[in-house]
Amino acid sequence: MSDELTTDASLDEVDVVVIGAGIVGASCAFHLAARGVTVTVVEANEGPAMESTGRSFASIRTQWADATNIQLSWSSIQTYRDFPSLYGVDVGYRASGYLLLVPEDGWEAQLAAVALQRSLGASIEVLTPAEAQRHTSFETAGLGGCTWGHADGVVDPHQVTTTYLDLARQRGASVHYQQRVTSIDRSGDGWALNVPKGTLHARYIVNAAGGWGGEVAAMARLSVPVEHVRRMIFASAPNVFDRQVPMTIDVDTGFYLRSEGSRLLMGCANPDEAPGYNTRMDWSWLEPALEFGVRRFPWLADLPIDTSASWAGTYEVTPDHRPFLGAMPEAPTWINACGFSGHGVMQAPMVGKVTAEEIVDGRALSVDIDPLRLDRLTGAALAETSLVF
Repeated sequence: MSDELTTDASLDEVDVVVIGAGIVGASCAFHLAARGVTVTVVEANEGPAMESTGRSFASIRTQWADATNIQLSWSSIQTYRDFPSLYGVDVGYRASGYLLLVPEDGWEAQLAAVALQRSLGASIEVLTPAEAQRHTSFETAGLGGCTWGHADGVVDPHQVTTTYLDLARQRGASVHYQQRVTSIDRSGDGWALNVPKGTLHARYIVNAAGGWGGEVAAMARLSVPVEHVRRMIFASAPNVFDRQVPMTIDVDTGFYLRSEGSRLLMGCANPDEAPGYNTRMDWSWLEPALEFGVRRFPWLADLPIDTSASWAGTYEVTPDHRPFLGAMPEAPTWINACGFSGHGVMQAPMVGKVTAEEIVDGRALSVDIDPLRLDRLTGAALAETSLVF
């Protein structure tokens, strides 16, 4: 199917326009098309998965402290695992594991989270710091314990995105690149969107625009508080590390690392990073980040960094670091699927499913997404947010 807009009414008038062809938008398009909905995807870039999705660290986990996020992630991981049998495509899912190193003052809460994760079907192992050494070598001072997610691991975000878009096209959806939305207006009981090639009319809009979700919503005179925040990944030189390291997070500092082929990838969020779209590397942050890392992983001290293999991307961050899902209270035909704060890849399959349910069935059914609706943003709700990293 052509990636150019035409004057054909079947393209210009659809049930749903999905804004954004990253992994979340692609999943939404597929699940909607699979339910018999007519769908058009518009993407500002010249191809799919070119922003947060394509710059992702690609790690996925079931280890959350609340039921909604556990269900979204665990169901999505099972979908990635079953992609070959479901859709005939291997999307690079590997259960390489995910190790959390939890400080003493957070250990009791982590054990409560593990009990919830297990009750919802996730396979999580509780380890002493000494036992966890079999996965990754680290200093144990100040740790209360460690948890290991057996099904957690990695996936290929670009492969997932392109596969979902192909599957959506096979079910009648159209996908259009280099079509940045320039205005959005109410039109009868739906919406009119202007893009370079013309005007689209749709009953529903799915806002899967990632870090631009707030700007897109503002065109429709809606407030969706999402903003870009840069994250940087530092890569070691190749062939200098003699073992594979699973995704490991020092929860106390937020420093994380994992192997990728013969390299080691690592990072740590800069708490002083100013919001805004920025994908340039800030090499002044390398030394402070490694100082955090070396405290827990002393063997990093002599690891050479390859500047050409390191990269920066952005998280799409909300005030409480949780996504916005579902219909806007004041605009029920505007459906949010944005603001994942670095967790879109791990939850995309299930997000697409509940978004389709929200539109076709009138409400998400597979997972209770009420805790992630935008109207949660009250002082009390923000005070009760669970640990994220």
